[in-house]
Amino acid sequence: MGGSLLENIMYAVIQTGGKQYRVTEGQTLKVEKLDGEVGGSLDIDKVLMITNGDDVKVGAPYVGKVTAKIVSHGRDKKVTIIKFRRRKHSRKKQGHRQSYTEIEISSIAS
Repeated sequence: MGGSLLENIMYAVIQTGGKQYRVTEGQTLKVEKLDGEVGGSLDIDKVLMITNGDDVKVGAPYVGKVTAKIVSHGRDKKVTIIKFRRRKHSRKKQGHRQSYTEIEISSIAS
């Protein structure tokens, strides 16, 4: 009664690029830049948790494997960093564009 819509969906929590992502099969996401050719496959071994309905597997530290396909490489929009010190005649402006890899999750295996 009143259950969640995500009860029967299989998903995994993976770790890549110092961040954690909750992924499902067929999902596309942007992660920190990874090595590999566009169109190639990629195995992610740092899987922290796999859930399939009520069956939850938590790794100690890792469990299972996630296979992904590299869709593209690119760079995000520019982020402008401005440091300004009032009355000190001091100002610094700097820009940064982060590189990313767009991946599509192919399969989740426990």
